[in-house]
Amino acid sequence: MLNVVVLVSGGGTNLQAVIDAVESGEITNVKLSGVISNNKNAYALKRAELSGIESRCVSPKDFASREEFNVKFLEAVDEMKPDLIVLAGFLVVIPPAMIEKYRNRIINIHPSLIPAFCGTGYYGLKVHEAALKRGVKVVGATVHFVDEGTDTGPIILQKAVEVCKEDTPEILQKRVMEQAEWKILPRAIHLIANGKVTVEDGIVSIEE
Repeated sequence: MLNVVVLVSGGGTNLQAVIDAVESGEITNVKLSGVISNNKNAYALKRAELSGIESRCVSPKDFASREEFNVKFLEAVDEMKPDLIVLAGFLVVIPPAMIEKYRNRIINIHPSLIPAFCGTGYYGLKVHEAALKRGVKVVGATVHFVDEGTDTGPIILQKAVEVCKEDTPEILQKRVMEQAEWKILPRAIHLIANGKVTVEDGIVSIEE
């Protein structure tokens, strides 16, 4: 049984997709052992509470320095004893010590087809605004392992979503969530939990 800890900053729709997939049996061999947010007002914490999952807030605002926060944040993660850490809309830079300690055991969901519209400054609605401004016909989402870069880690799964002529950033964001993010994040967790994912030289192999 894989202990999974989910890190969130906002509403937690991806967290809810994972909770639902565990409850329905779409994800097997997983225990959701904790949810951590940097935002005490994140609705994701309420979602965790409603599902009986241990949750806590560790905010950079509560510490004198980022270094002090990084230490306390890593301690909070360690206490939940994760086998896999899932970033589901987590808008805080992951401390290098945590990336090193949990190498290839941290995954992130990003709302674009990496390497398009990713990296510093590309998050949330900004991704979809940029995609529409560029005039692309296809967008999507990516689940990848987290390394020291921003959205640069090995890619696990991607799913494409068509752009429609009348799309606004908000409409496109919702479609990418529904058609891609909420599908491939649970799928990636299931594959990892069942030993189907390996990483070699920065390339992911999946045994279906």
